[in-house]
Amino acid sequence: MKKRLNIRISGLGGQGAVTSAHLLAMAANNAGLFSISNPFFGAEKRMAPAESYARIGPEKIYDRGELVFPDIIMVYHPQVITMQKSYTAPFYSGIKENGLVIINTATDLLNKEDHERLDALNVAVFDIDATKLALEIGGTELSTNMAMIGACIGITNVVTLAQMEQAVQDRFGKKYVASGGTATLDEAIKKKYAKKEQLLQKNNDTIKAAYAMGKEWAESSNHQALAVH
Repeated sequence: MKKRLNIRISGLGGQGAVTSAHLLAMAANNAGLFSISNPFFGAEKRMAPAESYARIGPEKIYDRGELVFPDIIMVYHPQVITMQKSYTAPFYSGIKENGLVIINTATDLLNKEDHERLDALNVAVFDIDATKLALEIGGTELSTNMAMIGACIGITNVVTLAQMEQAVQDRFGKKYVASGGTATLDEAIKKKYAKKEQLLQKNNDTIKAAYAMGKEWAESSNHQALAVH
């Protein structure tokens, strides 16, 4: 197993980047691993830059704060790249050799220089239309973050689907109580569904679909060394 997996999530306010990092950390705990998740953002408003970080490993993790050298970068909105709506520019700054970039997009957003720099580091790039998947399966674009974390665990195997499903249950059930802006977003998501069970099922279905896509891509590519287990 890899000693540590550092994940940086770059998105815009309201996309659930903070929730994603928390779910990955919770699922890692379910897997018997150590983890820390933390957000990094300025104004709490929709469409403003938002970053979050998940650190996962077999030993206790003490460092927090901005994640400068990630193994994995997830980009939740095209504007992170096209308009540099990010606290990290270029968005792939600091990515480690043999790393992974997962982008929520239906088309290639990278220019020639981006591709050359990432290729030089042997960084794999996986494009997935997470928003489309969220709308088709989750019934709302608010499930975009579920598609992104599904793709991440499908490629890396850092946690199992069952461990992530339990994390989703704990997060949106009564076990975890969010506060501040995160609680507001959670409530907005809950109102999209008639019943909590439907929320859980649709989110997990979205995760599973993206997981399968990520797993298939990883198995057919030359970057299987990214897998944690």
